Amino acid sequence: MSVFRAHRWKPLPVIAMVAAIGGLTVPSTAIATGSPSPTPGADRAPTRAGAYDDTYYKDAIGKTGPELKQALHAIISDQTKLSYDDVWEALKVTDEDPSNPANVILLYTGRSQGKESNGTGNDDWNREHVWAKSHGDFGTATGPGTDIHHLRPTDMTVNSTRGSKDFDAGGEELEEAPGNYTDGDSFEPRDAVKGDVARMILYMAVRYDGDDGFPDLEPNDQVDNGSAPHIGRLSVLKKWNDEDPPDDFESKRNQAIFDQYQHNRNPFIDHPEWVNEIWK
Repeated sequence: MSVFRAHRWKPLPVIAMVAAIGGLTVPSTAIATGSPSPTPGADRAPTRAGAYDDTYYKDAIGKTGPELKQALHAIISDQTKLSYDDVWEALKVTDEDPSNPANVILLYTGRSQGKESNGTGNDDWNREHVWAKSHGDFGTATGPGTDIHHLRPTDMTVNSTRGSKDFDAGGEELEEAPGNYTDGDSFEPRDAVKGDVARMILYMAVRYDGDDGFPDLEPNDQVDNGSAPHIGRLSVLKKWNDEDPPDDFESKRNQAIFDQYQHNRNPFIDHPEWVNEIWK
C-alpha cells in the first residue's frame, strides 16, 4: 500500500486569460532541456479559461456535475483518430523541446532527447500510455490506445518501471528519474508534471464513456485496479490538479493536438476548475 509523503510546495492560483478567438497566442516560456524540470510553479502560463467558451465549449458553459461531464464528452468525442504508427510522428511535434526543435521532452525524467532516438532500446524513448492500456484492456487499437492526449514520450526503462501501476503518492525514488517514486502498486511522477498526469487521466475518463465500442473508463480512489477500466487514486489526482496548474508546455501541447492532429481539446487544461465541478 502506498504511503503519502508531504510536499513543501504550495498550490498556485489559477489565473484566467481571455484571448481573442482566432488570434490566440501562448506566451513563450523556458523549459528545462537537459535535466528534470525546475521547481513546480516556475514558468507557469495563464490558463486559456474563456478563450473557447463561446465556441468550442458553448454547450458546457454553466453546467456542473454529471451534466457537465456529459456535455464535455459530446464535445471532445468529435475527433480525428490516429493510428498507432501515426503516434510516433505526432509526439515529435506535440512534445518538441522549445529550446531544441531536434528533441522531445520526456514526461517523467524531464530529459531533452533526440526525436529520432525512439524505439525499444534501454536509452530510447517510447510511447507511454498514461492511462495504462491494461486498465480496460484497450491495447493499441485506434481509439483510447492511440489518443495522444494521454500518450507521451518517456524513457524506455522508466516506462517499464511505471508499467500499469495506478497513480498515488509514496514509494522509493527512481535512480534513473529523480523526483519520481514507485512501490508495489503505484507510481508518483515528479512534481512538475503531477497536474499534467491528473488532467490526462481525467480527460480519458470523460472522453471514453462506454460508447463507440470503447470501455467506460473511470477513476476511483484505490490502487491495484488490475485490468478493470479504472485507475486511481482520484483524491490524489484531484490534489495534483490543484497543486500543479497548466503550464506553457502543456497548453501548447493541447493547442497542437487541436490544430494539427485530433482536433479536440483536453478541457481540464483549458478549465482545470472543472475537475472539482465533476468529481466533487
